Amino acid sequence: MQNGTLLAAIDLGSNSFRLEIGRYDHGHIQRVEYLKEGVRQGGGLDDNNVLSDVAMQRGWDCLARFAERLKGFDRSQVRAVATQTLREARNRDVFIQKAQVILGFPIEVISGLEEARLIYQGVSRLLPQSDERRLVVDIGGRSTELIRGQGFQAKAMDSFRLGSVAWSSRYFPDNVFSAQAFKTAEIAAQAVLDEALDTFPHHLWDVAYGSSGTVGAIADVLEANGRSADTITREGLDWLKDKLLKAQTVDNLRLEGIKDDRKLVIGGGLSVLRAVFDLFDIEHMQPAQGALRNGALYDLIDRESDVSDVRERTVQWLSQRFTVDAAQAARVGTVASELFSQIAEPNALNERHSKKLNWAARLHELGVHISHDDAHRHGAYVLEHVDAPGFSMAELQRLSLLVLGQRGKLRKLEQWLGDELLVKQLVCLRLAVLLCHARRSPDHRAISIQFKPRHIKLVADVGWAHKHPQSAWLIQEEALAWMKVGWRMTYTFE
Repeated sequence: MQNGTLLAAIDLGSNSFRLEIGRYDHGHIQRVEYLKEGVRQGGGLDDNNVLSDVAMQRGWDCLARFAERLKGFDRSQVRAVATQTLREARNRDVFIQKAQVILGFPIEVISGLEEARLIYQGVSRLLPQSDERRLVVDIGGRSTELIRGQGFQAKAMDSFRLGSVAWSSRYFPDNVFSAQAFKTAEIAAQAVLDEALDTFPHHLWDVAYGSSGTVGAIADVLEANGRSADTITREGLDWLKDKLLKAQTVDNLRLEGIKDDRKLVIGGGLSVLRAVFDLFDIEHMQPAQGALRNGALYDLIDRESDVSDVRERTVQWLSQRFTVDAAQAARVGTVASELFSQIAEPNALNERHSKKLNWAARLHELGVHISHDDAHRHGAYVLEHVDAPGFSMAELQRLSLLVLGQRGKLRKLEQWLGDELLVKQLVCLRLAVLLCHARRSPDHRAISIQFKPRHIKLVADVGWAHKHPQSAWLIQEEALAWMKVGWRMTYTFE
């Protein structure tokens, strides 16, 4: 990546949407601009996890303003990630589809563990380098992430479904602060987090850091009222709780350093933070400058290289974990990628699509370790449900669909066959799998492929079918499979 390149990250959080723009400079990112809007999307989820029209409109309006600032940015310079509210929302596709049009860039709904990974990456990059063992706590609107790490390396991560928005609406529903409400909220938070004690015991970390919204807001209040700007203490949390109890309601709350939108969720956020302090025996917590959005920025840099792209390492890890035949995976990956290059325009976007096709090819036998029968279905299930660092939920679903569709009938994917890119990738993967059926490198360069709407045309060199009769027969069977879903696959064997 060239020095001076502008990069942008958008964090679609449950309470706030944030836009961070930075300039790349010799491996570091210097902040250029930071925008934050309180959209309170998490409060727009009803009991059936349906996001209200009003909450969606607030999000769309915010993204329209962000889009104006991002004019002129290339797709490779921007990463937008959505977290717990959109993980939960049953109608998230309605929001995401329109949001992507408004923003002009893809939006990734990421898993809780991927959120935790990016949070730690963002926090660690903005801290002085040392050998200290860190516990990072990020209390968001509807989820709380815990990460234990050292240097840039996260050692253990977890994500829990509690946060400032969720706990405020559940335990402080009328914006009333009472001692009983705090007691109930803190006990409930500890019950949710209790299972994390084995993963994050005190003897495995030295310093606790707090990232993002809740911790940052509480630190600002404590500093504005004459307390330490560098450390949150139990005494400080007790002082803040006492101020809320004396105010009794959000409307009566008068505190320096707190914004109006944060007042609405301060009760829930404070109760979760107090529970974290008690459960993990924390005496001091340092507010961290880095957060999810910073991690997403540095991830854009890493994705420029196969060596540092965490997704590449994840594919390697999955291959090893499920004892995938590495030689066969490489063969199928090479053939699929070379076929794809014949039908995809040579540009940066298609290079990324080719990389993802190659990952699917290298993981196409993932399910064999579980069972040879229906191995493609087992592999697809694993990919759709595994916690895979670096991948968004949509990316994992795409890999899952490709692995599911690598062979057999195509009706199982019929609802997705209107996606031209998916069809191109699927055709190349299926052809690669059948051409590599003998588990040795095939004579695939003797075949050319052309792609037109609902028509795939294959032409083989003279004599190829005679040399490879089994492969020729498999291609004929493949043509019948596509015909059954309304596509034509024609072939010329001379």
